[in-house]
Amino acid sequence: MRLFQETAWRWWWLVLLLLVVDQVTKQLVHQQMSLGQSIDLLPFFNLTYVRNYGAAFSFLSDAGGWQRWFFTLLAIVMSVIISIWMSRAPAGNLKLGLALSLILAGAIGNLIDRSIFGYVIDFFHLYYQNWHYPVFNIADSVICIGAALLIWESFTNETGASNERQ
Repeated sequence: MRLFQETAWRWWWLVLLLLVVDQVTKQLVHQQMSLGQSIDLLPFFNLTYVRNYGAAFSFLSDAGGWQRWFFTLLAIVMSVIISIWMSRAPAGNLKLGLALSLILAGAIGNLIDRSIFGYVIDFFHLYYQNWHYPVFNIADSVICIGAALLIWESFTNETGASNERQ
């Protein structure tokens, strides 16, 4: 119990919550929409069901199948590393704990898809006229937010800044 009180693992509930929301939304899209179907919501935003066989922005999506196992293994390794990092990070470092929790939830969310289906279910589609941002999902979103928080934390870490002044 001490692990959850004194380390960044106090955020375990957020990892689980985001993981459930990610998986539920993906399953709703998978069950309620046909592949390629798009639902207009706003003049710049649709729900569009696509399958991503690669990594972010469909990187390596047409690489012949080996990328499924590579990205699966990479997600497992990164999830283990982040879990260990969380077990050693102090509970008081809010930005770090939150960042690692978001990244872990997103990594596991996409790992589940890749393991079960061989692809990741994406559905958020932002665009403007002829410009289209790659379709993404909740897991991708929380990974990006977590990465941004991790970068911010690295530049604003007060412990590191006070050590440099001494």
